[in-house]
Amino acid sequence: MFRRVLLVLLLCTACAAAPAGGPATPAAAPITLGFSAWPGWFPWQVAQEQGLFEKNGVTVELKYFDSYTDSLNALATGTIDANSQTLNDTLASVAGGAQQSIVLVNDNSTGNDQIIAAPGIKTLADLKGRTVAAEQGTVDHYLLLLALEKAGLSEADVKFTPMLTDAAAAAFVAGQVDAVGAFAPFTSTALEREGSTAIATSADFPGAIPDHLVVTRDLLSRDEKAVQALVNTWFDTIEWIGANRAKAVEIMAKRGGVTPAEYETYDKGTTIFTLDQNRTAFTGALDQQAKRISDFLVSTELVDAAPPLEGLFISKFVEAVQP
Repeated sequence: MFRRVLLVLLLCTACAAAPAGGPATPAAAPITLGFSAWPGWFPWQVAQEQGLFEKNGVTVELKYFDSYTDSLNALATGTIDANSQTLNDTLASVAGGAQQSIVLVNDNSTGNDQIIAAPGIKTLADLKGRTVAAEQGTVDHYLLLLALEKAGLSEADVKFTPMLTDAAAAAFVAGQVDAVGAFAPFTSTALEREGSTAIATSADFPGAIPDHLVVTRDLLSRDEKAVQALVNTWFDTIEWIGANRAKAVEIMAKRGGVTPAEYETYDKGTTIFTLDQNRTAFTGALDQQAKRISDFLVSTELVDAAPPLEGLFISKFVEAVQP
């Protein structure tokens, strides 16, 4: 169970969907939609189990990735058509030549990404010379770099150990590293270490970690109606969750491998975006955040050159949703 990696099977030829806001006849060839372990993406599991893709006239093969990185690679190579992933990871993929567009804001991380430290490490400054694990090149690596920068440090001041997120959390609990960058639900694992505390979270960097539905440019050129159906399904799903909270939490907790009670603790740390918030974000806030992240990726040499932003944000799908 990992957060954020995407690829889409290029299986859909002419998935017929209705004009914005209306259902259509599902096509035989499915759209392959990837997602991984993150509270802002588990609603896709609800959509599948409640038949909401079909309601919106799109046939979807929902593919869950245990490794977020694998999902990113799948989208980048065109193995899947769409994926839920962060803005920062999307920019890194685009910088590497991937042809991708963002069509929806699922959520903003508002605390569910965390830097968790062992007993005795009380501040970010205390990380100097310590061993810190995170999944290299992904959002919690980015959060670590932001946090270190805020404390006047850099990655060179710590002993960075790249690991997959589940392995990093387990290594931290076992006392093999001094701190870990992780996202929910793996934060729950990391905090099982007695005396451990979060010394930095995504709540400290508002807007730094937006999460999105990202599609290949190939899918956009082949079947915009299918893309619209995916976006319509998302908002139908959020509405269904609001009206059926207990059942929805049960579905999402099961997919995340946690109890419903544990899942409820993630609620504050992930802010699901409404339709109005989506429309506002596409009017300029996302462009601004993308430029900031691009500059950061270049300055930290996570990418060789800034990614091209033309065609990255496509607002017409959220604009076309009928409330």
